[in-house]
Amino acid sequence: MNGAKLRARLLAGEAVTMYTPHHVSSGLAARLVELGADSVFVDCEHGSWSFEDVRMTAQIVRSVGGAAIIRPHSHERPIIIRYLNAGADGIMVPMVDTAEQARAIVDTVRYALPSDFDKRLVVAMIETVDAIDNLDEMLKVDGIDVFFIGPGDLSQNMGYPPAPPFGEPRSEAVMDKVAVAVDKIRAAGKIAGTLATADELPHWLQKGVQLFYVHTDPFLRRGIAGIRQTLTR
Repeated sequence: MNGAKLRARLLAGEAVTMYTPHHVSSGLAARLVELGADSVFVDCEHGSWSFEDVRMTAQIVRSVGGAAIIRPHSHERPIIIRYLNAGADGIMVPMVDTAEQARAIVDTVRYALPSDFDKRLVVAMIETVDAIDNLDEMLKVDGIDVFFIGPGDLSQNMGYPPAPPFGEPRSEAVMDKVAVAVDKIRAAGKIAGTLATADELPHWLQKGVQLFYVHTDPFLRRGIAGIRQTLTR
């Protein structure tokens, strides 16, 4: 599984990208890798991917050299096990708030894959102020490869909209809170990840973030807007 390859690159200090296709399409997911994405984000929390979609997409993405990172809708043990057994290269679990929850996720992965759990990337999503407050204990849990700060859910948890208007910066208070989490993760010698726009990438790269989740829709939006502008001149 290509999750092990991603882990090796991260441990070597490299930056790794994870793009979301936004749509249930194994062909589009594979095309993102062919165009340069290191991995694709298959969102089963907000998306409509089935277990068969996950199985097929993971196979096709691996065939072109990428990895499929799956986000389940919850911490449910059977759900995580099924996605892993369907062929996920990595599991990215939402709303991890405590060390106890982080340990349970690691235990689930190792139960599901007793002989090759080390071939899958395990990502814990840090999406609340409580989670950031609990990070010091969470960072002691062995088996979490990446601690990923989700700025959208964190924004909502802090009383802000999940995303700013297109082209505008995220709330400074949220960005400061993400920075606190990144600093804690880096100080513990662990790997940090976050969602970033093209404009934000240099900032978080300088801060030591290594796993970057990137939305593809902004590229489509800008490209289509550019063509429309050209046609209406």
